[in-house]
Amino acid sequence: ANTTLVKATKYIVNTSSAALTLTLPSNASSALGDEIGIIDGTGTAATHNITLTVSGGGNIMGSSSNLVVSTNRSAFTLVYYNSTQGWILTNV
Repeated sequence: ANTTLVKATKYIVNTSSAALTLTLPSNASSALGDEIGIIDGTGTAATHNITLTVSGGGNIMGSSSNLVVSTNRSAFTLVYYNSTQGWILTNV
């Protein structure tokens, strides 16, 4: 289901029946090095996308746009850097 993500947690998400919106913590509540892991557990993100947003604004990889994951079996970690760069993809 759509959810707000919690830092220092790994999520295996089910995209078999519907697209998901996952909300990252806000920049104001995040600190350098905070991590969140996401795995498309059912391997159907190409059919039912995973959309990442940032609570209360903020950035993902230096952009204020949402990040849409549409590759089956995607598995990655997001690491918080700063208010300008926000959440950065790693371990892709």
